[in-house]
Amino acid sequence: MIQKMLWQKSSIRDIARALGRNSSSLSREIKRNKPTERHRYTPRLAHERALRYRKLRGRKKRLKNELLRTYTISQLKLGWSPEQIAATAYEATGMTISHEAIYQYVYSRVNLYDVILGEDLRPYLARRRKRRIRKGLRKSYRIQKGPLPSIDTRPIEVEERQRIGHWEDDSIVYSLTCPVRLRTMNERRSGIIFIAKAQNRTMTEANRITKEMLRVIPKRLAKTLTRDRGSENMGYEELEKDLGIHCFFAHAYHSWERGSNENGNGLIRRFFPKGTDFRTVSNEEIKKVEYLLNTRPRKRLDWKTPYEVFYELTGVALQS
Repeated sequence: MIQKMLWQKSSIRDIARALGRNSSSLSREIKRNKPTERHRYTPRLAHERALRYRKLRGRKKRLKNELLRTYTISQLKLGWSPEQIAATAYEATGMTISHEAIYQYVYSRVNLYDVILGEDLRPYLARRRKRRIRKGLRKSYRIQKGPLPSIDTRPIEVEERQRIGHWEDDSIVYSLTCPVRLRTMNERRSGIIFIAKAQNRTMTEANRITKEMLRVIPKRLAKTLTRDRGSENMGYEELEKDLGIHCFFAHAYHSWERGSNENGNGLIRRFFPKGTDFRTVSNEEIKKVEYLLNTRPRKRLDWKTPYEVFYELTGVALQS
């Protein structure tokens, strides 16, 4: 029909209308099926090409090996990132895979067929995005200084992560009107993270939780604590007196100055998404999440876990 109507000098729009096709699609069909030597549309070549490409069409099957696929899916459900899975896959399965292949596998399964017959794995990724997007850059903010002990005066060794004993803490809230929240604390060198439930937003409760979390480690391993300027963190003088720790405060609206803690809170949100009412979350659930995060291999730790690194550097075994 295309060849016949072209002989009749019909326009591409007229041909497309007659065939019930889009004119742009028809234009591409004609261009890719004009032999160089003839410069005219050739239906026989077009048909042969269509049959050839029909054999190649369809989705590429990724993670074909069942053992490797099972390992990948199980670790994703534990909250591991594709990079962590790729780094440990050979030891666990005897086969290698790249983190990019895992991402492609996760996103290639996203359509109606896979959701019904398979499983949508996107919710197990860190950001749970529906589609892959390019990474952006953080927006910078103007520095605001206050009378509190500033992060500017913090020892340089804290930033370098060379020695253990430097901590960051923060709160994760359900809503501004709900007093129950999670208090988190992480050690910068080893990546160890502690999580506990606070019943209210007072300084007294925040200090109680902080002392309770640091009680499991020797006093010599609590050197500095960096926190934000929330009202519950203003009881720092009591902590310095009772724990012998030195407290420092990040600049207002500079959450990236406590980057380790912000990253840890993001990981916790994978288990307790925004909208989770912490009044309904048990201490056992919180400790389970803490255990899962501390037994995850970390890239910056040469794929060791925070528990392993903390023990190697201090001789203190936190893993029960």
